[in-house]
Order: sequence, then structure tokens, then C-alpha cells
Amino acid sequence: MSIFNQLVSLWKSKDLLSQAWDESLEMINLSNTMFISAIKYLKKGEKSKKIKKLKKTDQEINDFQKSVRKKVVTHFSISKNLEELPSGLVLLSIVVDVERLGDYTKNILDLAIHYPGKLISEELLTELNDIETEVISMFEKTIKAIENKDERAAKELLSTYKKSFASVSDQIVNSSISGNQTFQTQNQAAAVTLYSRYLKRVGAHLKNIVTTVVNPYEYIGFKTPKQL
Repeated sequence: MSIFNQLVSLWKSKDLLSQAWDESLEMINLSNTMFISAIKYLKKGEKSKKIKKLKKTDQEINDFQKSVRKKVVTHFSISKNLEELPSGLVLLSIVVDVERLGDYTKNILDLAIHYPGKLISEELLTELNDIETEVISMFEKTIKAIENKDERAAKELLSTYKKSFASVSDQIVNSSISGNQTFQTQNQAAAVTLYSRYLKRVGAHLKNIVTTVVNPYEYIGFKTPKQL
């Protein structure tokens, strides 16, 4: 049994940690729903109250994080079993990254509000659409890997991460700054640059979450020596 599976067993064997685990899953699923909706509104050029209402979802995500923290801290203030400590630390690490996913999704919503028109990635830049598609897919696969405790799926995600959208996002930003990539307006150039960067950061936090499935605690968010 992997370390992650052992931790999940611990979480599910204790009332408070079990509740914290369930809330962390709700939290990441809510974050995904918010992210998908943000992209939809960006493509539609939505400027209505729907966006402001969706932005409030981030507060729900923050509330989940506070609740998970409280449950984990309360559990360890009572429990004297140090063997359970890694489970709490990993869970706290996951919810920190999920909270950051909510923040970057809010940035995308702000982009939808302030960009004068529709920002349709497939009509602007093939590379941008590729990143968008990849991150949407990674979000879904990350949730499945966490919920199913699937080490194989997690390892596959980690192996493809650096080879895909991270470097492409950097190329878009660098080309826009240098002038090698031209756009119809300054607004468009700024929006594409920001959007590609937001997508990259969402992907980076998803990667951190995936590492909790396969890496020891000290390597969460990083590559282990074997992965280098």
C-alpha cells in the first residue's frame, strides 16, 4: 500500500480527519466547477451579475480551507499518535493549493469582466487554446487521481506536466513581450498574456496536488530524485 493510500486510510478511520478529507474533495470539485464556468464566461464575453455571483464561490472555497484546518488542528490537539501527523500535513498541503486555484480562477473572471469583448482562445492563438484544453483535462484527471487514489494516473500526469503547457505558456508571454507575436490590439495582447499565465499557475497548483498521491511529504510540489 502506498503512503498516500495509508494516509487516506488514516483519514477515513478518524471522525475529524474523515470529515476534513470529505471537505477537501468537495473543495477541489467546487474549484473545478468555478474554473470551467470562468472559461465559459470569458469565451462568451459575459459581463453580467453571473460573474460576480461566481466570484463569491471563492469565499466558499476559503471557508472549506478554514474548516479543514480547524478539523486537522483539533484532531491533533487531542490525538497523541505522531504516526498520523503526515496525514494531516498532506491534507493541509492539498487545501492550500486548492485555495490558490480559486484565486487564479478569480483572476480569469476579472479578465472576463474587463476585457472588452469575447476572448476565444481557438480564434486568437493555437498555443493558447492548447494550454486551455490541457489544463481543463488536467483538472479533471487530478480530481480522479485523488478520489480514486490512483498512483499510476498521478505518475502519468507528472510525467507529462513539464513537457506540455508550462513551457508553451512561457513562449506566449516571451513572444508577446518581445514583439515576435503580434495582436490586433494592445488589449488583446495583454489579455492573452495574462490568460496564458493564469492557466500556467492553475496547472502548477494542480501538479502540486498530484504529487501528494505519489511523493513523500518533503517532496510535495517537487520532483523526487528518481523523477529528475
